[in-house]
Amino acid sequence: MLSLLHIENIALIDRADISFGHGFNVLTGETGAGKSIIIDAIGAVLGERTSRDLIRTGEKSALVTALFQGLPDLPWFHENGVGPDENGELLISRKIQGDGKNLCRVGGVPCTVLQLKALGAQLIDIHGQHDGQQLLDETCHLNYLDSFGGLEGERGAYQEEYHRLEDIRRKIAALQMDEAEKARRMDTLQFQIDELERAALQPGEEEMLEERKGILRSADQLMEAVGSAYYAVFGSDSQSGAASLLAEAEGSLSRVASLSGELSQLAGAVSELRYAAEDAADRLREVKESLDFSPRELDEVESRLDQLHRLKKKYGGSVQEMLDYLSRCREELDRIEMADDSLAKLKQQRKDQLAQTRARGEVLSQKRRQAAETLKARIEEELRQLDMPKVRFEVDFAPKPGKSGLDETGMDEVCFLMSANVGETLKPIAKVASGGELSRIMLALKNVLAENDSIQTLIFDEVDTGVSGRAAGKVAEKMSRLSRSCQVLCVTHLAQIAAMADSHYSVHKEERAGRTYTQVEDLDRQGRKEELARLTGGAHLSQAILEGAEELLREAEAYKAGRPH
Repeated sequence: MLSLLHIENIALIDRADISFGHGFNVLTGETGAGKSIIIDAIGAVLGERTSRDLIRTGEKSALVTALFQGLPDLPWFHENGVGPDENGELLISRKIQGDGKNLCRVGGVPCTVLQLKALGAQLIDIHGQHDGQQLLDETCHLNYLDSFGGLEGERGAYQEEYHRLEDIRRKIAALQMDEAEKARRMDTLQFQIDELERAALQPGEEEMLEERKGILRSADQLMEAVGSAYYAVFGSDSQSGAASLLAEAEGSLSRVASLSGELSQLAGAVSELRYAAEDAADRLREVKESLDFSPRELDEVESRLDQLHRLKKKYGGSVQEMLDYLSRCREELDRIEMADDSLAKLKQQRKDQLAQTRARGEVLSQKRRQAAETLKARIEEELRQLDMPKVRFEVDFAPKPGKSGLDETGMDEVCFLMSANVGETLKPIAKVASGGELSRIMLALKNVLAENDSIQTLIFDEVDTGVSGRAAGKVAEKMSRLSRSCQVLCVTHLAQIAAMADSHYSVHKEERAGRTYTQVEDLDRQGRKEELARLTGGAHLSQAILEGAEELLREAEAYKAGRPH
């Protein structure tokens, strides 16, 4: 459960610490006092999208910290390697900065906003006025039904089959083309293949040609340099080279090498130099003899490089890329030529996969219909407890439109129908439900769905809109009963609901030094009575109104004392 909420610099809240209790927690206050700011702060620390506009005017950042206690072993803890401390407490914080950056921590460990949002979805379920609009949106009804029936596994198994079917359909679409388009594409591919094959491309060819071009352009300089080096090492008819001179030095030293060890070492060193010089002379002679340049060779090399350059503009930035492109063209041409055979095989696969997908869809549909019967009974029972005894609720099924009758959600179109009055036909909720009825239907639905949910904290943000009189009392009783199995936080304007709270917080504004501040006060019993009187009668608290508020408190206390836990 959420035990402590710390807020700094959020909108009108300069600093606030709210200690929430077990059971039913209520926040009340004038419109605009800042009740929704508190819900926004909770949403922020749960990873919901925020804006820098949420930061209090004049401040550089805002901070929300939430302390949770008594949490179950949530999947998020195992997925992220972070969990409650040895005392079973988990501290979550989010700092929202003016530059748009967020600093999020779970148990002191940094995390992303996306990770925080995934954790928040397992900690708290927030229901606002917009949830009523979701109830009017028939596209949400199927998700409500699957959630109630616990059909995530069956739906996932169906979707695996459906995705395989869609993959086959995409492959068929990729192969299907009219004959004229097919012929044009085959001609284009064949032309490109022929052009590249005639070029007889070789890997690394361009680099070798560039090197050869450099040599050819410097042929005279190269031949002169190699020749001079050869004669310097090997010698000529008129002049001794380095090798000959080293041989003379070796002979002279060999005659006296036996006289001392140093002379012997020098003779060996000179001998090694002679061998190296003779080896260099042999290699220079080989290079010199290989330097036989044809006058036409440079033209041929440059012509080939020009050809490669033209081909690169069309088929790739290098010879290897052009070879890869040639391979892809061959493969595509083969596919087109074999398309008829491939299409026949894929169409058979589609037929088989469609049968498998439809079989999974029928299993899912059957379980949905079973869940719908249970949901109908549970919703009608909940609504009877919410002072709607004559209501009828149905889950209407219709086949999916389209040739296959399937989409990613299955083969069912689902719509919630209701009749609020005796003698009225069942119609879509959007056409028959008033604001107050819609609030109670949503509360009933959320209460039923919560039975299969591991979330320990539910927040209701003014979902009692349009509810009054006896119905408000029934809603209050329902929320009180719900709070016996999980922690409930409720923002309300109704005295009947506020009276049923186990913990009551007043949210109000005050001005100090030309600034507006929102304050949150944990009310004692006297404070609760005065707040209930304000909710009932406005700013003027007459004795009669205060006595009425006291009566509401006594009735709520009697109800809670007599209700089994």
